[in-house]
Amino acid sequence: MKREVYGSDHDAFRETVRELVAREVAPHRAEWEREGLVPRTAWKAAGAQGLIGIGAPEELGGGGTPDFRYRMVVIEELCGADCSGLNAGLSVQDDLVLPYLLDLGTPEQRRAWVPRMCAGTAIGALVLTEPGAGSDLQGVRTLARRTATGWMLDGQKTFITNGCQADVLVVLARTDPDAGSRGFSLFLIDATAPGFRRGRKLEKLGLRGSDTAELFFDELELTDADVLGTVGGGFGHLMERLPRERLSISATSMAAAQAAFDWTRTYVAERRAFGPRIDTFQNTRFVLAEIATELDVGWAYLDRSVARYDTGELSAVDAAKGKWWFSDLQQRVVDRCLQLHGGYGYMLEYPIARAYADARIQPIYGGTNEIMKEIIGRDLIR
Repeated sequence: MKREVYGSDHDAFRETVRELVAREVAPHRAEWEREGLVPRTAWKAAGAQGLIGIGAPEELGGGGTPDFRYRMVVIEELCGADCSGLNAGLSVQDDLVLPYLLDLGTPEQRRAWVPRMCAGTAIGALVLTEPGAGSDLQGVRTLARRTATGWMLDGQKTFITNGCQADVLVVLARTDPDAGSRGFSLFLIDATAPGFRRGRKLEKLGLRGSDTAELFFDELELTDADVLGTVGGGFGHLMERLPRERLSISATSMAAAQAAFDWTRTYVAERRAFGPRIDTFQNTRFVLAEIATELDVGWAYLDRSVARYDTGELSAVDAAKGKWWFSDLQQRVVDRCLQLHGGYGYMLEYPIARAYADARIQPIYGGTNEIMKEIIGRDLIR
């Protein structure tokens, strides 16, 4: 589906992405899902073609184009090709870790990591969630204690995307237990640092090609040069960047829903039941009509959100609205599309079955949809 929000430069970039996906990604998807991670060769190929760090400054190895529509192109093409694992990993790199480094990092921190991340030779992870703290990040117990030379970090994290391979970690830790929301700080940690270790690679329901891990910090020594942003400002730094994270989740949900619909239209046009093609049945046409309408409405809101993000006008509340609505839409669309596939929809050899499993995480991460509704509701009655 061609949308008017894209120009000729976006179309040319789409061809580059599509060619890379066809050559370097799609043929290996099943292998990556069996292994539970995307190999570094694919990251390097993506970096070499300019798919990573699109908005990072050119002098730091990026594309120098802070236009989220280019990120949309990457997301749409990966979801359309049933490559959700790589999409998840690149989304963490481009929409989470790199913005933290670019916005908050010192010149030294940026020079050390941004060029390598844009090239795909270094992988980043945003390390927030703990066994006892998910959407409620004020429950984080990982502690950074002041020492004579800097900080000592101890704690455990879980559900960390890119955790098995990450070279650099943006870690949220409590630095002042008595300071409430001002008692948290972010640290930029090299994964080779003594005291850091990786736990299990977690087995997930969906996104099987994306690695997710437990991480541990055991008396890991840090200096003030490892602080990302300001001491005590960690929670505020997170809040400031949530609109982009939630916009990225919205974009993935929308692109995945569109892909499920496109696959289903092809399937029902080819599959026959009781003689006629399935798409000649009134029920099939009604379901397709409902989904097509919802998708058109969804794209309009998402495109408006992207435009507002690019001009700095996307609020946390509007991003929360999109995050819960699009992830719920994805559930509805994929479920109805799977039903139209009949028994084949339950077979993992069909992309719609994998999409069904992949979709379930969308209402959970980035803040559960219940939290999104609380954010919206509080804004309405304040």
